[in-house]
Order: sequence, then C-alpha cells, then structure tokens
Amino acid sequence: MHQTFKKWNEGELDSYLIEITADIFTQTDKSGVPLVEVILDAAGQKGTGKWTSISALDTGIAAPTIAEAVFARCISAVKEERVKASKIIRGPSGKYEGDKSELLAAIHDAMYASKICSYAQGFALMREASSEYNWDLDLGTIALGWRGGCIIRARFLHRIADAYENDPNLPNLLLDPYFLEVIERTQDNWRHVAAIAMQLGIPIPACSSALAYFDSYRSARVSANLIQAQRDYFGAHTYNRIDADGKTVVGADGQPTVFHTEWMVEGRPEVVVD
Repeated sequence: MHQTFKKWNEGELDSYLIEITADIFTQTDKSGVPLVEVILDAAGQKGTGKWTSISALDTGIAAPTIAEAVFARCISAVKEERVKASKIIRGPSGKYEGDKSELLAAIHDAMYASKICSYAQGFALMREASSEYNWDLDLGTIALGWRGGCIIRARFLHRIADAYENDPNLPNLLLDPYFLEVIERTQDNWRHVAAIAMQLGIPIPACSSALAYFDSYRSARVSANLIQAQRDYFGAHTYNRIDADGKTVVGADGQPTVFHTEWMVEGRPEVVVD
C-alpha cells in the first residue's frame, strides 16, 4: 500500500492527503502489524464538512460527494451497531479474482475522476455563494492559495486556476477542456471500480456519489419530472411543462407557465396557475 500511494503521489494524484497516506502505511505498531490496522475504525469530525454540506443545501448546489464524506464518518461512528449488523445482515462474500495491477490502475483513475467531481462541487458552491452574497470571489486565486499550507493542496490546483483564468464565468469544472479530457479518459475505469465494489459489497460512498453526480450533470433529462408530479399530487406544488421540442413552455411574459393537475377531480383536468 505504501508503494502504491507513493507512486500515485508522483503523478496526477499528487496531493498532501495522498502523501501522508503513503507515509501512514510505513508506520508499524509495537505488536508488529501496521499501525493503521489497530486503529479503531470510527472517524471523528470537527464540523467543516458538515458546514460545507449545509451551505450547499442552503444555496441549492449539489455537493453529494462532500456530504457523503461526512455521512461516511457518521456511519463509522456507530461501531457497535455495525459489529452487530455484520453478524445479522447478509451480503456478498466473494473476493476479487481479476488482475490486481489492472485493478490498481483502475482505482487510480476512479480516485482522480472522483476528486475532480468533488472539487467541481466545491467550486460550484463557492461560485453560487459569491453570487448570492455578493462576495466577488476570485476562484482561480483561491485555487492557487490552497497550494500552500492547506490539507487539500494538490498538484492539479493550477489546472483549476487555469480553468477560471480561461473562463471566469465557468459554471462547472467538468466543462473545462482539461478536466473534460481527464474524465473522458478515466470514466471507463471509474465505472469498472464502482461496479466491482458493489458486486463485492464494498462501500465506496464518495466514489459512487461522485459518479452519480457526473452522470446526473451530463444528463439532459433526469427523473425529476416524476418527483415534481408526485409533489403536485400530494401537495399541489405545481410544475412546468415542456413542448414537443423539449423546451419549457412559457407565457406571453417569457416566464415559465405554471401548471397543476386536479388529481382528485374526475377527469383530472390540468389548470394554469396564476
């Protein structure tokens, strides 16, 4: 593990956290086993991830990977429950039988793609907060600032700075040519790792949520139409319609027309809501 992370830290994944992870794997406990193997698997937290997740919810920005990192710590903290559950709840018990070197290469790509999505979420949050609170944040400068003395410093931060220098109004890092190329190059391995983890019953909440975020962001149409129909059904929360070309139906004022179906009325008439 030490050699793997050390090698990764010499390339695209070069970062403070990869660096210290490689170093952690060199530490041996007095019992003769790696120290990490005798540390209780219950992670603590100071609240920064929680605050970031709350801010994402407050501003309406999707940051699932950041939130999942917080929830992963939360579920790790219920150690006694997990031990009991492990003896009751059945799951996959097989082992990976493929080529380990190929799997490691795939994990490398999955980590990099997931990392990009995580940063994309964070910068999208800062972009929205800057607009909503009139902060006038320079996102490129922030990226460069993180290179020194910050636990999330990473080699690719200059790529983020370049992205915002090339397009200060960039809505999401996934649309930048460099990051787009990386995702296109790594996504097959990314999906492969996610599939293997699910088949083996190995939780990878950050990686899998990042992949779901990526697939949602690249989808012109998602399943939220059904969600909105349900909301209209149980709470009369209304909805917008699309025309035959998939464009939002608008009124004479150019604003989206609001509709509601009278679900409990015979014939279920659809009405326009003023």
